[in-house]
Amino acid sequence: MADHGPRRSPAKRRAILGAAIQVFTDLGYARASVDAIAAAAGVGKQTVYGHFGDKEQLFLAAVQEARSAMGGTPGQAVALTGDPGADLTVLGERTLDIALSARVAALHRLTIAEVGHHPELQRTWRASSSSLDSDVVDYLRACDGDGRLRVPDPVRAARQFLHLVITDARVETAYGMLPLPPARRHAIAAEAADLIVRAHRP
Repeated sequence: MADHGPRRSPAKRRAILGAAIQVFTDLGYARASVDAIAAAAGVGKQTVYGHFGDKEQLFLAAVQEARSAMGGTPGQAVALTGDPGADLTVLGERTLDIALSARVAALHRLTIAEVGHHPELQRTWRASSSSLDSDVVDYLRACDGDGRLRVPDPVRAARQFLHLVITDARVETAYGMLPLPPARRHAIAAEAADLIVRAHRP
């Protein structure tokens, strides 16, 4: 039987996400309406709902889109050497490229500003972070499997590594409002990588 359900246009989806990122960062979560996002995207409000369901899901998708635009797609290839310290440094620097990008940093500041009135945003933000975790989890699991490191809980170790990297960088940059020189970005990632490797040496 043929599928007669509504067809969702990839072009309209991209337009909605671009408009959502702009409207959310300009107006804040509370003031950003689906009507305003639809108008900015040049589509009807029902088209927005058809693609994303509700404003919270649209915010989550906007965060993921902003990260993806900076190379945050899970499984993205990076140049790895097999050396845990060097490889975690590369993964840490890539994470900072995403976390400190203008759009992602702006959406994170928005989440902090609005979370008191909209606690669901914290859950939404945490859910959107899983794509950043997955490559580090996979790498640490591989290191445990071949004996380069002993990592009984790769998920927890990845979370610890990323928190070290991102928190240090966010504090130094006032949550993405100040630049972070490449040398300092590398140093933050390398220091966190060294701590993780030391903690999990076989």
